[in-house]
Amino acid sequence: MQLHVSLVFRFPWVLIFWPIYIWVFYPEVRFTGKYMRAPLHSQDAGTLRLIIYGNNAASIAGFAVSFLPWFATPWPKFFFIFGTCLLLAGGILRRVCFKTLGKYFTGAVIVNPDQPVIDKGPYRWIRHPSYTAGIMIFLGIGIALGNWLSIIIFFAVPCFIYPRRIKVEEKALLETIGEPYRAYMARTKRFIPFLV
Repeated sequence: MQLHVSLVFRFPWVLIFWPIYIWVFYPEVRFTGKYMRAPLHSQDAGTLRLIIYGNNAASIAGFAVSFLPWFATPWPKFFFIFGTCLLLAGGILRRVCFKTLGKYFTGAVIVNPDQPVIDKGPYRWIRHPSYTAGIMIFLGIGIALGNWLSIIIFFAVPCFIYPRRIKVEEKALLETIGEPYRAYMARTKRFIPFLV
């Protein structure tokens, strides 16, 4: 059996994909590492660890299966370019979310009683744009790898993890902030404006 070697591992494509990949994940590693070293916060209910372990497992499995030739996508250059652009767009959206929330952007679910409802920037349109960005990032990696199984893994795992996190996060926000957040929920969707 001849292995399928994705463009993300081939020259000159590695010069495009891996710098973008590192640029996207560098602040994530730095940011979440701070919260992983901190004591568990009761509002988080273990969801930070779920996200980190789940995303790491998806990455290991998604990259590993990308070498299976039976599931290679057609048009590898198209999939590479589209996936890498989606990865980059997700990384940009995550940074916008970091900036918009400022000190209220935390790796673990931690809501303070004096915390306002942030409804500007991407939060004007959806409640959880950072998770939308996370799904874009992981789906982009799967698509860039040019393997159907990789695409499924990189899409399915965040779609399983983030709803659990959102349930915990929204419960904490409702319990701590109360009616202002309930009103915000009534006028916004979770992931995609006007749809989901």
